[in-house]
Amino acid sequence: MPGLGTIINVAAVVIGGLFGLLFGRAMSKRYQDTLMQANAVCVLFIGIAGAMQQMLKINDGALTSSGTMMMIGSYALGALTGEWMNLELRMEQFGEWLKKKTKNERDTAFVDAFVSASLTVCIGAMAVVGAIQDGINGDYTILAAKAVLDLIIIMVMTASMGKGCIFSAIPIALFQGSVTVLARLIQPVMTEQALANLSLTGSILIFCVGVNLLWGKKIRVANLLPTIVFAVIWAFLPV
Repeated sequence: MPGLGTIINVAAVVIGGLFGLLFGRAMSKRYQDTLMQANAVCVLFIGIAGAMQQMLKINDGALTSSGTMMMIGSYALGALTGEWMNLELRMEQFGEWLKKKTKNERDTAFVDAFVSASLTVCIGAMAVVGAIQDGINGDYTILAAKAVLDLIIIMVMTASMGKGCIFSAIPIALFQGSVTVLARLIQPVMTEQALANLSLTGSILIFCVGVNLLWGKKIRVANLLPTIVFAVIWAFLPV
């Protein structure tokens, strides 16, 4: 059944968030702060590992790097486009709307939790490849594996940041659901090189989320989201 993978993923995020709420309420602020720092460090290294996996290769016994020009070009174009669209503001406005609709006006961390969690679990090649396979073949194995990872990530983030993280299930449903529906149109575009570019730039975005979690909001990560689109386009340029 096409779409089952996204349903499983959304359910896992909600379940992980509910468990995180239970654990978070049982902890004092000191424990929550330390857990937040630990979570931020983990997100940083998830991003670093994903980026290094794509950039560093062993050729003839020597370690070489690649993708530098693609990374710089995609981020320059993505940053300009994202700032023009002001995606960060759009996500924050949606978070504020959710906060009011769910009667969480007193939760001052709700919007930051929602934005940070959404960016962490929605960016990456697993979401795209898994949704395409789910849409074309009804194969939800990649999204099921992603669901397990997201459950753990959202559980920890909710315990340290609050219930706003649970609502990252909405962007997951919208993004992965759309890719699943449009899978046959998207599949030819997602070549091996395009997926490698997407994975590299997406991993760097996840690293940026970790920076914000650890040191406060330093980077407008949502405004960098168009980068992954330019990274895919770059795969088809004669460079």
